[in-house]
Amino acid sequence: MNDRYQTPLAERYASKEMQYIFSPDMKFKTWRKLWIALAETEKELGLPQITDEMIAELKAHQDDINYDDAKKREKEVRHDVMSHVYAYGLQCPKAKGIIHLGATSCYVGDNTDIIIMTEGLKLVRKKLVNVINELAKFADEYKALPTLAFTHFQPAQPTTVGKRATLWMNELMLDLEDLDHVLENMKLLGCKGTTGTQASFLELFSGDQDKIRQIDPKIAAKMGFKECAPVSGQTYSRKIDTRVLNVLAGIAASAHKFSNDIRLLQHLKEVEEPFEKSQIGSSAMAYKRNPMRSERIASLADYVICDALNPAIVSSTQWFERTLDDSANKRLSVPEGFLAVDGILDLFLNVVDGLVVYDKVITKRLMSELPFMATENIMMDAVKAGGDRQELHERIRELSMEAGKRVKQEGLDNNLLELIAADPMFNVTLEELQAKLDPMKYVGRSKEQVEEYLSEVIKPVLEDNAADLGLTATINV
Repeated sequence: MNDRYQTPLAERYASKEMQYIFSPDMKFKTWRKLWIALAETEKELGLPQITDEMIAELKAHQDDINYDDAKKREKEVRHDVMSHVYAYGLQCPKAKGIIHLGATSCYVGDNTDIIIMTEGLKLVRKKLVNVINELAKFADEYKALPTLAFTHFQPAQPTTVGKRATLWMNELMLDLEDLDHVLENMKLLGCKGTTGTQASFLELFSGDQDKIRQIDPKIAAKMGFKECAPVSGQTYSRKIDTRVLNVLAGIAASAHKFSNDIRLLQHLKEVEEPFEKSQIGSSAMAYKRNPMRSERIASLADYVICDALNPAIVSSTQWFERTLDDSANKRLSVPEGFLAVDGILDLFLNVVDGLVVYDKVITKRLMSELPFMATENIMMDAVKAGGDRQELHERIRELSMEAGKRVKQEGLDNNLLELIAADPMFNVTLEELQAKLDPMKYVGRSKEQVEEYLSEVIKPVLEDNAADLGLTATINV
Protein backbone atom coordinates (compact mmCIF):
# COMPACT_ATOMS: atom_id res chain seq x y z
CA MET A 1 0.00 0.00 0.00
CA ASN A 2 3.03 2.31 0.11
CA ASP A 3 2.95 2.70 -3.67
CA ARG A 4 -0.36 4.59 -3.83
CA TYR A 5 -2.03 7.61 -2.26
CA GLN A 6 -3.69 7.11 1.12
CA THR A 7 -5.86 9.81 2.61
CA PRO A 8 -4.43 11.25 5.83
CA LEU A 9 -7.99 11.64 7.08
CA ALA A 10 -8.16 7.88 7.50
CA GLU A 11 -4.50 7.19 8.28
CA ARG A 12 -3.88 9.99 10.77
CA TYR A 13 -6.98 11.80 11.94
CA ALA A 14 -10.42 10.14 11.87
CA SER A 15 -11.60 7.47 14.30
CA LYS A 16 -12.44 3.92 13.32
CA GLU A 17 -16.09 4.60 14.20
CA MET A 18 -16.39 7.45 11.71
CA GLN A 19 -14.44 5.57 9.09
CA TYR A 20 -16.87 2.66 9.34
CA ILE A 21 -19.88 4.94 8.88
CA PHE A 22 -18.46 5.99 5.50
CA SER A 23 -17.16 2.54 4.59
CA PRO A 24 -18.29 0.41 1.62
CA ASP A 25 -19.60 -2.18 4.10
CA MET A 26 -21.94 0.34 5.73
CA LYS A 27 -23.04 1.60 2.35
CA PHE A 28 -23.86 -1.70 0.70
CA LYS A 29 -25.45 -3.27 3.77
CA THR A 30 -27.71 -0.23 3.91
CA TRP A 31 -28.60 -0.76 0.24
CA ARG A 32 -29.78 -4.24 1.08
CA LYS A 33 -31.80 -3.02 4.07
CA LEU A 34 -33.50 -0.55 1.74
CA TRP A 35 -34.29 -3.25 -0.81
CA ILE A 36 -35.80 -5.37 1.95
CA ALA A 37 -37.83 -2.41 3.21
CA LEU A 38 -39.12 -1.77 -0.32
CA ALA A 39 -40.09 -5.41 -0.86
CA GLU A 40 -41.84 -5.60 2.52
CA THR A 41 -43.72 -2.39 1.79
CA GLU A 42 -44.83 -3.58 -1.65
CA LYS A 43 -46.00 -6.90 -0.20
CA GLU A 44 -47.87 -5.19 2.64
CA LEU A 45 -49.63 -2.98 0.07
CA GLY A 46 -50.80 -6.03 -1.85
CA LEU A 47 -48.36 -6.85 -4.65
CA PRO A 48 -49.07 -10.57 -5.17
CA GLN A 49 -45.74 -11.41 -6.81
CA ILE A 50 -43.81 -10.75 -3.58
CA THR A 51 -43.92 -13.57 -1.04
CA ASP A 52 -42.79 -14.10 2.53
CA GLU A 53 -40.34 -16.68 1.25
CA MET A 54 -38.67 -14.09 -0.99
CA ILE A 55 -38.36 -11.57 1.85
CA ALA A 56 -36.94 -14.24 4.15
CA GLU A 57 -34.35 -15.08 1.51
CA LEU A 58 -33.38 -11.40 1.17
CA LYS A 59 -33.00 -11.07 4.93
CA ALA A 60 -30.88 -14.20 5.13
CA HIS A 61 -28.25 -12.56 2.91
CA GLN A 62 -28.61 -9.00 4.17
CA ASP A 63 -25.09 -8.77 5.59
CA ASP A 64 -23.00 -11.36 3.71
CA ILE A 65 -22.33 -9.27 0.63
CA ASN A 66 -20.65 -11.07 -2.27
CA TYR A 67 -18.37 -8.20 -3.24
CA ASP A 68 -16.40 -10.13 -5.84
CA ASP A 69 -19.53 -10.89 -7.85
CA ALA A 70 -20.58 -7.25 -7.71
CA LYS A 71 -17.16 -5.98 -8.80
CA LYS A 72 -16.98 -8.45 -11.69
CA ARG A 73 -20.43 -7.44 -12.88
CA GLU A 74 -19.67 -3.70 -12.60
CA LYS A 75 -16.70 -4.11 -14.96
CA GLU A 76 -19.18 -5.44 -17.53
CA VAL A 77 -22.16 -3.11 -17.08
CA ARG A 78 -20.51 0.05 -15.63
CA HIS A 79 -23.36 0.55 -13.16
CA ASP A 80 -22.81 0.11 -9.45
CA VAL A 81 -26.45 -0.28 -8.39
CA MET A 82 -27.34 -2.82 -11.06
CA SER A 83 -24.15 -4.72 -10.25
CA HIS A 84 -25.24 -5.10 -6.65
CA VAL A 85 -28.80 -5.98 -7.68
CA TYR A 86 -27.27 -8.74 -9.78
CA ALA A 87 -24.96 -9.92 -6.98
CA TYR A 88 -27.82 -9.96 -4.46
CA GLY A 89 -29.87 -11.95 -6.97
CA LEU A 90 -27.16 -14.61 -7.21
CA GLN A 91 -27.54 -15.19 -3.48
CA CYS A 92 -31.34 -14.93 -3.57
CA PRO A 93 -32.53 -16.80 -6.68
CA LYS A 94 -36.18 -16.86 -5.53
CA ALA A 95 -36.26 -13.13 -4.89
CA LYS A 96 -34.00 -11.86 -7.66
CA GLY A 97 -36.92 -10.86 -9.89
CA ILE A 98 -38.39 -8.44 -7.34
CA ILE A 99 -35.22 -6.77 -6.02
CA HIS A 100 -35.34 -2.99 -6.69
CA LEU A 101 -38.90 -3.31 -8.09
CA GLY A 102 -40.24 0.09 -9.15
CA ALA A 103 -37.17 1.95 -7.89
CA THR A 104 -34.46 4.02 -9.48
CA SER A 105 -30.79 4.03 -8.47
CA CYS A 106 -31.29 7.03 -6.23
CA TYR A 107 -33.63 4.96 -4.07
CA VAL A 108 -30.65 3.14 -2.60
CA GLY A 109 -28.00 5.78 -3.32
CA ASP A 110 -29.71 8.86 -1.92
CA ASN A 111 -31.52 7.20 0.96
CA THR A 112 -28.22 5.62 2.01
CA ASP A 113 -26.47 8.98 1.83
CA ILE A 114 -29.08 10.45 4.17
CA ILE A 115 -28.78 7.49 6.56
CA ILE A 116 -24.98 7.68 6.59
CA MET A 117 -24.92 11.46 7.14
CA THR A 118 -27.43 11.02 9.96
CA GLU A 119 -25.24 8.42 11.65
CA GLY A 120 -22.23 10.67 11.13
CA LEU A 121 -24.03 13.59 12.75
CA LYS A 122 -24.95 11.40 15.72
CA LEU A 123 -21.29 10.52 16.28
CA VAL A 124 -20.24 14.16 15.86
CA ARG A 125 -22.91 15.15 18.36
CA LYS A 126 -21.70 12.61 20.91
CA LYS A 127 -18.15 13.89 20.69
CA LEU A 128 -19.26 17.53 20.75
CA VAL A 129 -21.19 16.95 23.99
CA ASN A 130 -18.13 15.29 25.51
CA VAL A 131 -15.95 18.29 24.63
CA ILE A 132 -18.53 20.57 26.27
CA ASN A 133 -18.47 18.33 29.34
CA GLU A 134 -14.68 18.54 29.66
CA LEU A 135 -14.73 22.30 29.18
CA ALA A 136 -17.40 22.54 31.89
CA LYS A 137 -15.09 20.77 34.34
CA PHE A 138 -12.25 23.09 33.39
CA ALA A 139 -14.41 26.21 33.72
CA ASP A 140 -15.66 25.15 37.12
CA GLU A 141 -12.15 24.39 38.41
CA TYR A 142 -10.76 27.77 37.35
CA LYS A 143 -13.85 29.96 37.72
CA ALA A 144 -12.16 32.06 40.42
CA LEU A 145 -8.61 32.25 39.02
CA PRO A 146 -8.17 35.87 37.87
CA THR A 147 -6.32 36.37 34.62
CA LEU A 148 -5.51 39.26 32.36
CA ALA A 149 -8.13 39.58 29.64
CA PHE A 150 -7.31 40.96 26.22
CA THR A 151 -9.09 43.04 23.62
CA HIS A 152 -7.12 43.37 20.38
CA PHE A 153 -4.55 41.21 22.24
CA GLN A 154 -3.88 44.26 24.38
CA PRO A 155 -4.26 44.12 28.19
CA ALA A 156 -7.84 44.83 29.22
CA GLN A 157 -10.04 44.48 32.29
CA PRO A 158 -9.34 41.17 34.08
CA THR A 159 -11.52 38.09 33.76
CA THR A 160 -11.04 34.57 35.12
CA VAL A 161 -9.63 31.51 33.42
CA GLY A 162 -12.96 29.74 33.90
CA LYS A 163 -14.94 32.63 32.44
CA ARG A 164 -12.78 32.54 29.33
CA ALA A 165 -13.57 28.81 28.98
CA THR A 166 -17.30 29.58 28.98
CA LEU A 167 -16.75 31.64 25.83
CA TRP A 168 -15.36 28.57 24.11
CA MET A 169 -18.26 26.49 25.41
CA ASN A 170 -20.91 28.94 24.32
CA GLU A 171 -19.79 28.74 20.70
CA LEU A 172 -19.98 24.95 20.87
CA MET A 173 -23.48 25.24 22.33
CA LEU A 174 -24.49 27.28 19.29
CA ASP A 175 -23.08 24.49 17.12
CA LEU A 176 -25.03 21.92 19.12
CA GLU A 177 -28.25 23.86 18.56
CA ASP A 178 -27.59 23.93 14.80
CA LEU A 179 -26.66 20.26 14.75
CA ASP A 180 -29.81 19.24 16.63
CA HIS A 181 -31.97 21.26 14.25
CA VAL A 182 -30.45 19.55 11.21
CA LEU A 183 -30.64 16.10 12.82
CA GLU A 184 -34.26 16.62 13.80
CA ASN A 185 -35.13 17.51 10.22
CA MET A 186 -33.23 14.79 8.33
CA LYS A 187 -35.70 13.10 5.99
CA LEU A 188 -35.23 10.17 3.66
CA LEU A 189 -35.74 10.63 -0.06
CA GLY A 190 -38.24 7.79 -0.05
CA CYS A 191 -39.14 5.98 -3.25
CA LYS A 192 -40.38 8.42 -5.88
CA GLY A 193 -38.92 7.14 -9.12
CA THR A 194 -36.97 8.63 -11.98
CA THR A 195 -38.22 12.22 -11.79
CA GLY A 196 -39.91 12.08 -8.40
CA THR A 197 -43.43 11.52 -9.74
CA GLN A 198 -43.90 7.88 -8.57
CA ALA A 199 -45.09 7.03 -12.07
CA SER A 200 -43.73 3.47 -11.85
CA PHE A 201 -45.83 2.84 -8.76
CA LEU A 202 -48.96 4.07 -10.51
CA GLU A 203 -48.32 1.21 -12.92
CA LEU A 204 -47.46 -1.33 -10.21
CA PHE A 205 -50.50 -0.55 -8.08
CA SER A 206 -52.92 0.02 -10.95
CA GLY A 207 -53.41 3.68 -10.12
CA ASP A 208 -54.34 3.11 -6.47
CA GLN A 209 -53.42 6.53 -5.02
CA ASP A 210 -54.06 5.52 -1.42
CA LYS A 211 -51.56 2.66 -1.58
CA ILE A 212 -48.94 4.82 -3.32
CA ARG A 213 -49.26 7.46 -0.59
CA GLN A 214 -48.34 4.83 1.99
CA ILE A 215 -45.06 3.79 0.35
CA ASP A 216 -42.83 6.57 1.68
CA PRO A 217 -44.18 6.55 5.27
CA LYS A 218 -43.75 2.77 5.47
CA ILE A 219 -40.18 2.88 4.17
CA ALA A 220 -39.32 5.73 6.53
CA ALA A 221 -40.63 3.80 9.54
CA LYS A 222 -38.77 0.64 8.56
CA MET A 223 -35.52 2.60 8.24
CA GLY A 224 -35.94 4.44 11.54
CA PHE A 225 -36.95 7.86 10.19
CA LYS A 226 -40.01 9.96 10.92
CA GLU A 227 -40.72 10.88 7.32
CA CYS A 228 -39.50 11.28 3.77
CA ALA A 229 -39.08 14.43 1.70
CA PRO A 230 -42.57 15.65 0.72
CA VAL A 231 -41.53 16.29 -2.88
CA SER A 232 -38.38 15.65 -4.88
CA GLY A 233 -36.94 15.22 -8.31
CA GLN A 234 -34.92 12.06 -8.79
CA THR A 235 -32.70 13.00 -5.84
CA TYR A 236 -33.15 14.62 -2.46
CA SER A 237 -32.36 18.32 -2.63
CA ARG A 238 -28.63 18.87 -2.57
CA LYS A 239 -29.25 21.74 -0.17
CA ILE A 240 -29.41 19.00 2.48
CA ASP A 241 -25.69 18.39 1.96
CA THR A 242 -25.15 22.14 2.27
CA ARG A 243 -26.99 22.24 5.60
CA VAL A 244 -25.01 19.31 6.94
CA LEU A 245 -21.60 20.60 5.86
CA ASN A 246 -22.44 24.05 7.23
CA VAL A 247 -22.96 22.49 10.66
CA LEU A 248 -19.58 20.78 10.37
CA ALA A 249 -17.97 24.04 9.27
CA GLY A 250 -19.50 25.80 12.28
CA ILE A 251 -17.94 23.26 14.63
CA ALA A 252 -14.64 23.65 12.82
CA ALA A 253 -14.78 27.43 13.24
CA SER A 254 -15.44 27.13 16.98
CA ALA A 255 -12.60 24.66 17.37
CA HIS A 256 -10.28 26.93 15.40
CA LYS A 257 -11.06 29.87 17.69
CA PHE A 258 -10.29 27.71 20.73
CA SER A 259 -7.03 26.53 19.19
CA ASN A 260 -6.00 30.12 18.47
CA ASP A 261 -6.48 31.08 22.10
CA ILE A 262 -4.58 28.06 23.39
CA ARG A 263 -1.66 28.75 21.05
CA LEU A 264 -1.50 32.38 22.23
CA LEU A 265 -1.76 31.34 25.87
CA GLN A 266 0.99 28.79 25.33
CA HIS A 267 3.19 31.55 23.94
CA LEU A 268 2.47 33.52 27.12
CA LYS A 269 3.34 30.41 29.18
CA GLU A 270 0.00 30.67 30.98
CA VAL A 271 -1.77 27.57 29.65
CA GLU A 272 -0.34 24.65 27.66
CA GLU A 273 -1.83 21.80 25.73
CA PRO A 274 -0.71 18.28 26.71
CA PHE A 275 2.94 17.49 25.96
CA GLU A 276 4.00 13.87 26.30
CA LYS A 277 7.20 12.82 28.09
CA SER A 278 8.96 11.64 24.92
CA GLN A 279 7.36 14.14 22.53
CA ILE A 280 9.73 16.19 20.36
CA GLY A 281 8.75 19.79 19.80
CA SER A 282 11.37 20.71 17.19
CA SER A 283 13.96 18.85 15.17
CA ALA A 284 16.40 21.75 15.66
CA MET A 285 15.46 23.35 18.98
CA ALA A 286 15.28 20.67 21.65
CA TYR A 287 13.79 22.99 24.26
CA LYS A 288 10.66 23.79 22.25
CA ARG A 289 7.15 22.69 23.21
CA ASN A 290 5.18 23.42 20.07
CA PRO A 291 1.35 23.40 20.36
CA MET A 292 1.05 20.75 17.64
CA ARG A 293 -2.42 19.51 18.63
CA SER A 294 -3.91 22.99 18.57
CA GLU A 295 -2.17 23.71 15.30
CA ARG A 296 -3.62 20.52 13.84
CA ILE A 297 -7.08 21.56 14.97
CA ALA A 298 -6.61 24.86 13.14
CA SER A 299 -5.28 23.14 10.04
CA LEU A 300 -8.13 20.65 9.78
CA ALA A 301 -10.65 23.38 10.58
CA ASP A 302 -9.42 25.45 7.64
CA TYR A 303 -10.02 22.43 5.43
CA VAL A 304 -13.56 21.83 6.67
CA ILE A 305 -14.56 25.47 6.37
CA CYS A 306 -13.41 25.48 2.74
CA ASP A 307 -14.92 22.04 2.11
CA ALA A 308 -18.37 23.41 2.96
CA LEU A 309 -18.25 25.41 -0.27
CA ASN A 310 -18.52 22.19 -2.27
CA PRO A 311 -22.16 21.27 -1.56
CA ALA A 312 -23.16 24.93 -1.74
CA ILE A 313 -21.81 25.15 -5.29
CA VAL A 314 -23.21 21.75 -6.22
CA SER A 315 -26.71 22.53 -4.96
CA SER A 316 -26.78 25.86 -6.79
CA THR A 317 -25.84 24.33 -10.15
CA GLN A 318 -28.20 21.33 -10.35
CA TRP A 319 -30.44 21.22 -13.45
CA PHE A 320 -34.15 20.51 -13.19
CA GLU A 321 -34.95 17.07 -11.74
CA ARG A 322 -31.44 15.59 -11.87
CA THR A 323 -27.91 15.97 -13.18
CA LEU A 324 -24.90 13.85 -12.28
CA ASP A 325 -22.34 16.62 -11.80
CA ASP A 326 -22.86 16.25 -8.05
CA SER A 327 -21.74 12.63 -7.78
CA ALA A 328 -17.95 12.79 -7.83
CA ASN A 329 -17.97 15.89 -5.66
CA LYS A 330 -20.27 14.32 -3.04
CA ARG A 331 -18.12 11.21 -2.82
CA LEU A 332 -15.23 13.43 -1.71
CA SER A 333 -16.63 16.45 0.09
CA VAL A 334 -19.20 14.85 2.39
CA PRO A 335 -17.12 11.97 3.81
CA GLU A 336 -14.01 14.12 4.09
CA GLY A 337 -15.91 16.83 5.95
CA PHE A 338 -17.12 14.29 8.49
CA LEU A 339 -13.75 12.56 8.86
CA ALA A 340 -11.98 15.87 9.36
CA VAL A 341 -14.46 17.12 11.99
CA ASP A 342 -14.20 13.76 13.73
CA GLY A 343 -10.45 14.26 13.95
CA ILE A 344 -10.92 17.85 15.14
CA LEU A 345 -13.22 16.80 17.98
CA ASP A 346 -10.87 14.01 19.09
CA LEU A 347 -8.05 16.55 19.21
CA PHE A 348 -10.27 19.08 20.99
CA LEU A 349 -11.24 16.52 23.63
CA ASN A 350 -7.64 15.42 24.08
CA VAL A 351 -6.38 18.99 24.50
CA VAL A 352 -9.06 20.07 26.99
CA ASP A 353 -8.64 16.89 29.02
CA GLY A 354 -4.92 17.60 29.43
CA LEU A 355 -4.68 21.39 29.66
CA VAL A 356 -1.95 22.58 32.02
CA VAL A 357 -2.55 25.88 33.83
CA TYR A 358 0.38 27.86 35.22
CA ASP A 359 -1.36 29.97 37.83
CA LYS A 360 1.79 31.74 39.07
CA VAL A 361 2.63 32.98 35.58
CA ILE A 362 -0.97 34.08 35.13
CA THR A 363 -0.92 35.99 38.42
CA LYS A 364 2.47 37.59 37.72
CA ARG A 365 1.33 38.96 34.36
CA LEU A 366 -1.95 40.20 35.80
CA MET A 367 -0.25 41.94 38.71
CA SER A 368 2.16 43.67 36.34
CA GLU A 369 -0.80 45.33 34.60
CA LEU A 370 -3.25 45.68 37.48
CA PRO A 371 -1.91 49.02 38.79
CA PHE A 372 -3.02 50.66 35.54
CA MET A 373 -6.47 49.10 35.86
CA ALA A 374 -6.80 50.13 39.50
CA THR A 375 -6.33 53.82 38.75
CA GLU A 376 -10.05 54.53 38.36
CA ASN A 377 -10.76 53.18 41.85
CA ILE A 378 -7.78 55.12 43.25
CA MET A 379 -9.05 58.28 41.60
CA MET A 380 -12.58 57.81 42.98
CA ASP A 381 -11.23 57.37 46.50
CA ALA A 382 -9.18 60.56 46.14
CA VAL A 383 -12.29 62.44 44.97
CA LYS A 384 -14.17 61.18 48.02
CA ALA A 385 -11.34 62.58 50.14
CA GLY A 386 -11.89 66.03 48.62
CA GLY A 387 -9.83 65.98 45.44
CA ASP A 388 -10.75 67.42 42.02
CA ARG A 389 -11.71 64.68 39.60
CA GLN A 390 -10.35 66.42 36.51
CA GLU A 391 -7.03 67.32 38.10
CA LEU A 392 -6.65 63.80 39.52
CA HIS A 393 -7.43 62.26 36.14
CA GLU A 394 -4.75 64.35 34.45
CA ARG A 395 -2.18 63.56 37.09
CA ILE A 396 -2.88 59.81 36.88
CA ARG A 397 -2.52 60.04 33.11
CA GLU A 398 0.89 61.67 33.49
CA LEU A 399 2.07 59.14 36.06
CA SER A 400 0.76 56.23 33.97
CA MET A 401 2.75 57.44 30.97
CA GLU A 402 5.84 57.70 33.16
CA ALA A 403 5.37 54.16 34.52
CA GLY A 404 4.61 52.81 31.07
CA LYS A 405 7.80 54.33 29.68
CA ARG A 406 9.76 52.65 32.46
CA VAL A 407 8.23 49.26 31.60
CA LYS A 408 8.49 49.50 27.82
CA GLN A 409 11.70 51.43 27.25
CA GLU A 410 13.77 50.44 30.26
CA GLY A 411 12.46 46.91 30.86
CA LEU A 412 11.81 47.64 34.54
CA ASP A 413 8.88 46.77 36.77
CA ASN A 414 5.69 48.79 36.84
CA ASN A 415 6.15 51.43 39.58
CA LEU A 416 2.86 53.31 39.12
CA LEU A 417 1.72 52.66 42.68
CA GLU A 418 4.98 54.04 44.08
CA LEU A 419 4.58 57.17 41.94
CA ILE A 420 1.01 57.71 43.13
CA ALA A 421 1.93 57.13 46.77
CA ALA A 422 4.71 59.72 46.48
CA ASP A 423 2.37 62.33 45.04
CA PRO A 424 0.71 64.44 47.79
CA MET A 425 -2.29 65.09 45.54
CA PHE A 426 -3.59 61.58 46.34
CA ASN A 427 -2.85 61.54 50.09
CA VAL A 428 -2.49 57.73 50.20
CA THR A 429 0.25 55.35 51.33
CA LEU A 430 1.85 52.59 49.27
CA GLU A 431 0.47 50.00 51.69
CA GLU A 432 -3.05 51.35 51.24
CA LEU A 433 -2.66 51.23 47.48
CA GLN A 434 -1.33 47.69 47.49
CA ALA A 435 -4.31 46.60 49.57
CA LYS A 436 -6.50 47.66 46.67
CA LEU A 437 -4.79 45.23 44.32
CA ASP A 438 -6.84 42.14 45.09
CA PRO A 439 -7.41 40.80 41.57
CA MET A 440 -10.85 39.43 42.47
CA LYS A 441 -12.03 43.02 42.96
CA TYR A 442 -11.51 43.65 39.25
CA VAL A 443 -13.03 40.56 37.59
CA GLY A 444 -16.62 41.72 37.92
CA ARG A 445 -19.11 38.86 38.01
CA SER A 446 -16.81 36.39 36.25
CA LYS A 447 -17.05 33.72 38.97
CA GLU A 448 -20.81 34.13 39.33
CA GLN A 449 -21.30 34.11 35.56
CA VAL A 450 -19.46 30.80 35.31
CA GLU A 451 -21.56 29.28 38.08
CA GLU A 452 -24.80 30.52 36.55
CA TYR A 453 -23.84 29.45 33.04
CA LEU A 454 -22.84 25.95 34.13
CA SER A 455 -25.94 25.54 36.27
CA GLU A 456 -28.55 27.06 34.00
CA VAL A 457 -27.26 26.31 30.51
CA ILE A 458 -24.74 23.47 30.56
CA LYS A 459 -25.96 21.19 33.34
CA PRO A 460 -29.37 20.46 31.74
CA VAL A 461 -27.67 19.53 28.45
CA LEU A 462 -25.17 17.24 30.16
CA GLU A 463 -27.92 15.59 32.20
CA ASP A 464 -29.97 14.95 29.06
CA ASN A 465 -26.92 13.37 27.42
CA ALA A 466 -25.46 11.55 30.42
CA ALA A 467 -25.44 8.21 28.58
CA ASP A 468 -23.05 9.63 25.95
CA LEU A 469 -20.51 11.09 28.36
CA GLY A 470 -17.20 9.56 29.37
CA LEU A 471 -15.40 9.48 26.03
CA THR A 472 -11.64 9.81 25.88
CA ALA A 473 -9.66 10.53 22.75
CA THR A 474 -6.46 8.89 21.60
CA ILE A 475 -4.34 10.81 19.11
CA ASN A 476 -2.74 8.63 16.43
CA VAL A 477 0.27 10.85 15.71
